Amino acid sequence: MKGLSKSRYTAFCQCPKNLWLKVFKPEEATIDAGVEARFEQGNMVGDLAMGLFGEYKEAHAEKPDGSLDLAAMVVQTQQWMQEGVENICEASFALEGHYCAVDILRKNGDGWDIYEVKSSSFPEEDGQEAKLEKYAPDIAYQKWLLTQCGVKVKGTYLVCLNSNYVRQGELDLQKLFAVIDLKEMVENEYLKVPNSVKLALKVINNETEPELDLSEHCAKPYKCAFLDYCKRQHGIPEDKPTVFDLYRMSFKKALDYYHNGQILFDDLASVKLNDKQQMQIEATQTGREYINPKGIKEFLDKLTYPLYFLDFETMQDAVPQYDGAKVYGQITFQYSLHIKESETAKYEHREFLAPSNGSDPRRPLAEQLCKDIPKNVCTLAYNKMFECGRIRELAALYPDLAPHLLNIADHIVDLIDPFRAGDYYVSAMGGSFSIKSVLPALFPDEPSLNYHNLDERCQNGGNAMTLFPAIQFMEPEEAKASREALLRYCELDTWAMVKVWEKLKEKAGVI
Repeated sequence: MKGLSKSRYTAFCQCPKNLWLKVFKPEEATIDAGVEARFEQGNMVGDLAMGLFGEYKEAHAEKPDGSLDLAAMVVQTQQWMQEGVENICEASFALEGHYCAVDILRKNGDGWDIYEVKSSSFPEEDGQEAKLEKYAPDIAYQKWLLTQCGVKVKGTYLVCLNSNYVRQGELDLQKLFAVIDLKEMVENEYLKVPNSVKLALKVINNETEPELDLSEHCAKPYKCAFLDYCKRQHGIPEDKPTVFDLYRMSFKKALDYYHNGQILFDDLASVKLNDKQQMQIEATQTGREYINPKGIKEFLDKLTYPLYFLDFETMQDAVPQYDGAKVYGQITFQYSLHIKESETAKYEHREFLAPSNGSDPRRPLAEQLCKDIPKNVCTLAYNKMFECGRIRELAALYPDLAPHLLNIADHIVDLIDPFRAGDYYVSAMGGSFSIKSVLPALFPDEPSLNYHNLDERCQNGGNAMTLFPAIQFMEPEEAKASREALLRYCELDTWAMVKVWEKLKEKAGVI
């Protein structure tokens, strides 16, 4: 008979079908490109949190094949609890096929406290309580299993990253982590556990797939990895645009239309939509381009030579590595720059990629950026809030460079503007105005503009984010190839902007 773990239990709490698919059809999961990076960050946070309360012992044992020996870890945990070890990490418990490992089990008088470690940050700007509630079922299951094993659980806590922490000097674990008492939330969930366990066991010990329709649970509290699979099951085609693909259509609202039988664009004729959504549908149905030459020309008239096309690459560290860095702060390590001095001038390309030695890349990047982009010139970025945000962060870090950096930021124009304004749209954009959607829509038959033709090491921003910090641990040949992959990827980002700008000029009739 199959039993439960923490991950299986929480999967059931979100959706019984989610649990069943995890057990019987894991291959149907769609893995997000950033999952691996988040997993690695989570492991780093978990390892650091072990030392939060001082000395500890970690339950760990392996079988000859390298897999975890859970039974041995349970024995270790029991022995250390009997010996009065104050802090036990990965404290392991098993009963009747059920298993859990407590991130930190801390002695508290005649009982024990559970500390669940998450790599999320606290506090959030809004909706904090709702965001905390999603962790309660996980901890409640742990409390239930430990109680079944005869352990007196006194406290239940969440350990997460303190979003207000700014590193200065050595890492301060007491300031890095926030400890939140979830007693009330966990108690509410704890009452549900016995019945939920019974129902979950029926699901995973039945080879018949549960029949459940799409609902809000598909995206709450997490986007389900099996959502695409379930969409296919319920007749939502992958080869045709649907209500779920509409521009800025919330998942909840899309569900309302879906449950009303309004799935394909043809089904939405009587639905009142916003102008951009209506444009998206009409462009798909007619195959026509939507072009407003006047609007495009008004945008182009804002631009003056010389033109600088700028794109950054960043890494995002859950645990800040450098002084002045925040939890999950963006660390800019690379840029690409295409320059056109005049209407008749050839394009010049400049680039910067920080050394792959673990040193802080921000100061050398900021200095080079000030050399490569003069004051008072027109700089183009795609979705400029990102580039402007990074530049202003650099200005705050380096006051001596701030006047020049802020001048660059103040003169950035957003290349996405004519697309967001609805001045240019083709159905192939699929309701998205990101450069990764716009570029193939405008240049479907140009292999040189296809990101999939780049080195597989780096074909998107997520790849870049994980590749750069990993280079310092590579062999020289692999490191060289990886740096080259980063350079070519970032270069394509700014060359893509050049081609989009040229296409806008063509459509506005100013070439």
